[in-house]
Amino acid sequence: MDWTAFLLSVELGLATLTLLMPLSVWLGRVLAYRRFPGRGFVEAGVALPLVLPPTVVGFYLLVAFGAHSPLGELWQRLFGHGLAFSFEGLLFASVIVNLPFAVQPVQNAFAAIPPRVREAGAVSGMPPWRVLWRIELPLAWPGIATAAVLTFAHTLGEFGVVLMVGGSIPGETQTIAIAIYDRVQAFDDRAAGVMSAVLLAVSVLALGLTNTFSRRVGRQRADG
Repeated sequence: MDWTAFLLSVELGLATLTLLMPLSVWLGRVLAYRRFPGRGFVEAGVALPLVLPPTVVGFYLLVAFGAHSPLGELWQRLFGHGLAFSFEGLLFASVIVNLPFAVQPVQNAFAAIPPRVREAGAVSGMPPWRVLWRIELPLAWPGIATAAVLTFAHTLGEFGVVLMVGGSIPGETQTIAIAIYDRVQAFDDRAAGVMSAVLLAVSVLALGLTNTFSRRVGRQRADG
């Protein structure tokens, strides 16, 4: 078992959640409640990582993070090292590729809240931020928790984008998914099997939790 790669994957998953969950709550709520020009294209952009091959997403991110790109040059000047093939680049790529797993469950959870419940809070004199904090977030919590579980599990198992953007630098960008691939390439089936079993267990647990939260969201919609 490559614990360095596993702990790096956990660190990447937690960092991804830290950056992505506030964004997903804001964007999911906007997409659930507001109608604006171009809304369909925003939703398509969020879902794009689901339909594009990971190598395509990884290629475009690698170009965007490269040393000759504006973002890559700015990062080099500010921090003294490149963005591609670094943990920071891996983190930004993880945030982007996990957008649909974080935003869509949150959007569905906010959309399931009956309008009369939010309107009752407004009529009672609660300001919008208090309606969000006291009414919307508690009711949308199952969807938010589902998004967090899916995002974390997908981050642990992501392979194509991670390999394209981060490569396989031990202790810096070599996640457990990359470590499994390297072990298979080295014909170390035992180590690959142990690490694969760990990811399998995490995935089963994540799907079980996701199904539980999804049923709660479904009951909320039925009650509405």
